[in-house]
Amino acid sequence: MTLVANRCRALIQPVLTVSLLAALTGCFVEREQVERFSGPTMGSTYTVQFVATNSTPPVEQVQAMVEAYLAEVDQAFSTYREDSLLSRFNQLPAGSCMAMPESVRHVTATALQLAAQSDGAFEPTIKPLLRAWGFGPGSQGPKHPTVDELAAAKARMGYQQLSMQGELLCKAVALELDLNSIVAGYAIDQLGERLQAMGVERYLVEATGELKAQGLKPKAQPWRIAIEAPHDNERVAQQVVTLDGIGVSNSGDYRNYYEEDGVRLSHTLDPRTEKPIDHHLASVTVLHESTELADGLSTLLMVLGPEQGYSFAKAHQIAALFVTRTESGFTAQGSPLYQQRYAAQGVEK
Repeated sequence: MTLVANRCRALIQPVLTVSLLAALTGCFVEREQVERFSGPTMGSTYTVQFVATNSTPPVEQVQAMVEAYLAEVDQAFSTYREDSLLSRFNQLPAGSCMAMPESVRHVTATALQLAAQSDGAFEPTIKPLLRAWGFGPGSQGPKHPTVDELAAAKARMGYQQLSMQGELLCKAVALELDLNSIVAGYAIDQLGERLQAMGVERYLVEATGELKAQGLKPKAQPWRIAIEAPHDNERVAQQVVTLDGIGVSNSGDYRNYYEEDGVRLSHTLDPRTEKPIDHHLASVTVLHESTELADGLSTLLMVLGPEQGYSFAKAHQIAALFVTRTESGFTAQGSPLYQQRYAAQGVEK
């Protein structure tokens, strides 16, 4: 009996050892799956996708961080709430200064840089002009302003009248600052840094249409996005590109427009002419390591138009895809850097 028992014990022990080893090994198998959540932000929506592993925080913790940060952005930059920092600054009279956090100073500095580079085609103090044309908070809808209304708006504009003195943001005239054309990109970049600080290293973040992707999805698959072709009533892919560490922003007038006496008028205003843009550029998409710059540059190039915009993109090494409206449809043209980096990834439709 003792010999049989020992033999049985000898047979059972390896089986138990193998079973225990398999169980322990299973505990350390790396889990990889894409988690996704979304919500409202900046008068639009946001979406976050990230690769969850055994070492990443729970999705609830990631979402809480994202929504808390976006609430901070809204409190600082919103032009739709009277208690935001920007709204409080805009209510100040000429010759006033206001202490601002680093985030507002940083975005303002970027906006002033783009304004200077484009000779005012990008204008962070455009808010009075938007109001004159019936756009923005409290407006009653698009309208054609009078000569006096345009003159009054112009008197309260000018990026040259805005300055920073240490932590102070100052205005020489009673201007109003509007950073909506750049702040979403900034917020996405900041969210990327915060995600990585939490241990989330692979993600795609989108807010108000701007987005950025970092790393690879499970099974080493890249993040792929479709650059949309300009159609009024449907969404059609112009080209599909892969992203890793790149932000994307698109500006276009193919949906944001109104008609007056049969004439199509864009919601995008040219601060230099004080009128809606009047050219054949239907949309422009910018891809850049900085989503903040991609956001601002897409607006800047949209204002400049197909010829000036292309020249600007070429001179400043910007990867941009221009889609121009023609009598027979739409034509696409990539800047030299866009052609070098992205044209080979897919056939433009």
